[in-house]
Amino acid sequence: MASNLAFAVFVAIGALGFLFLLISLFVGELFDHGADLVHGGFEHGGPSFFSTRVLSVLVTAFGGTGAIATQMGAGIVTSSVIGGLSGVFFAGIIFAFARFLYSQQSSSDVRREDLIGRTAEVTVTIPSGGLGQIRCLVGETLVDRIAKAADGQSIVVHSVVTIESDTGQSVIVRPKVK
Repeated sequence: MASNLAFAVFVAIGALGFLFLLISLFVGELFDHGADLVHGGFEHGGPSFFSTRVLSVLVTAFGGTGAIATQMGAGIVTSSVIGGLSGVFFAGIIFAFARFLYSQQSSSDVRREDLIGRTAEVTVTIPSGGLGQIRCLVGETLVDRIAKAADGQSIVVHSVVTIESDTGQSVIVRPKVK
């Protein structure tokens, strides 16, 4: 009788974990705003072990393997230990996979200092004392910026230039010496 009750409790725990996993997969990290309390409100640079999905996998694996262990004749304590270990194991796999995916992300943000000293091509002629446009490659990102000649002279389209500074509104360029 106690074995049937333990089995039902483990199945209910596993089902509850699976339900939360499905909800988090469809709705997103709805409950993870509370994780900021765990991390002190600081950006931690990646997924947390305490994210909804990871904890849902932990609870699902705990309940599922605990139920299997009780069906195989293990006691409640042994089933709980087996469930806990398998829950941590599977949650660890999900956490490691989430960290891997997070590390593969890239950013297309280009900082001012990334542009200075780069070689670029004039894509719109820069008239004397006026503004034109340049394009350069920063990493794998093509960057277009409004440009002004450092010496105030005209620079024709397709000319190769060096970016000397970035004013925020435009970049200051000089024709590249061959």
